Amino acid sequence: MTTDPWGRVDDDGTVYVRTGEGERVVGSWQAGAPEEALAFFRRKYEALVTEVELLEKRLRTTDLSAAQAMSSVEKLRTAVREAHAVGDLDALERRLDALTSQAEERRAEQKQAQEQARVEAREIKERIVAEAERVAAETTHWKSGGERMRQLIDEWKAAPRTDRPTEQALWKRMSAARNSFSKRRKAYFAGLDQQREQVREEKERIVAEAESLADSTDWGPTAGRYRDLMQQWKASGRADRASEDELWTRFKAAQDRFFQARNAVFAERDAELRVNAEAKERILEDARRELAEISDPREARARLRDFQEAWEEAGPAPRDSRDRLESAFRRIEEDVRRAEDQEWQRTNPEARARAEATAARLRDSIAQLEGDLAHARERGNERKVREIEDALAARRSWLEEAEKALNEMS
Repeated sequence: MTTDPWGRVDDDGTVYVRTGEGERVVGSWQAGAPEEALAFFRRKYEALVTEVELLEKRLRTTDLSAAQAMSSVEKLRTAVREAHAVGDLDALERRLDALTSQAEERRAEQKQAQEQARVEAREIKERIVAEAERVAAETTHWKSGGERMRQLIDEWKAAPRTDRPTEQALWKRMSAARNSFSKRRKAYFAGLDQQREQVREEKERIVAEAESLADSTDWGPTAGRYRDLMQQWKASGRADRASEDELWTRFKAAQDRFFQARNAVFAERDAELRVNAEAKERILEDARRELAEISDPREARARLRDFQEAWEEAGPAPRDSRDRLESAFRRIEEDVRRAEDQEWQRTNPEARARAEATAARLRDSIAQLEGDLAHARERGNERKVREIEDALAARRSWLEEAEKALNEMS
């Protein structure tokens, strides 16, 4: 009988392995020496050792899932228990027990990681859904809102999945938000189409009136009416693009026809009025020169009336010079009126009396303050002296102005 620490070969060729539970038969050997039999069954044991080592390395160096690791351990455990091999099978069992513990730890870690991943996925998708609901409820920029909604759908698809009930509940909200946005957008454009149709009808009315006025020769009222129609056009909003362009072309053509005709008439009329403008230029030059030489306001007023009569007899001026000429003549009239007002103020008895009374009161006040100043100096009251000196300076300045006004009235 041949033996080694973990097995033996009986005289009849039966091969045994020793375990903690005792011996068990692993095979029979009839083809050679017993040492060869033990060597053969030890190689089978070494093959099992290699498989255990490989599994240990995979669990240590790769992201092998806990489920796969446990499955591999159980398969090896069965292989070890049923092995037709000679070696320390109990040691392999213990190593498999250690692998089982490691796989359990990995299972716990992976479970925790999966739960964390589900939480993060839920947070990501809740954020996506919340923004989709905000877009659906608030956005009125339909193009950018539609683009953003599509981006959110893509972000949803690319985001990791959470647990099934949460996934279904969030997708239900996401789908509802998308449908709500689509309904609001459709309702808006339906209303916009109706509004544009109303605008088109209003602009049709404006254009029809503009075309009816195109040949009018009632220049002033018609020009004013075209301005009103333009304001109505701007205030009415926009129709659809094709109608807007077609109606504007018609409106502008009618308006241009009227104003071109009016401008032609006014240009001809202005040419006739150039003579009047030249006459008024001469009146302005004579009025400035002569009135500047007259010092008596009454005489200036009488001479101004002559110039006013000549101005009216000269007739209307062309539009391009009318405002300038009229403004220049108004300034001459204003200068004469201002000179008359100044003369009246200078010779007004009531104004002179008021000025004399003011000057007298100031003289009395100054005399009183001078007396008070002397008393304050006698008492050595410096603060009072400064106050009275300030008051005296102010009243003397006022008196100087009052006497100047009186001199001008003299």
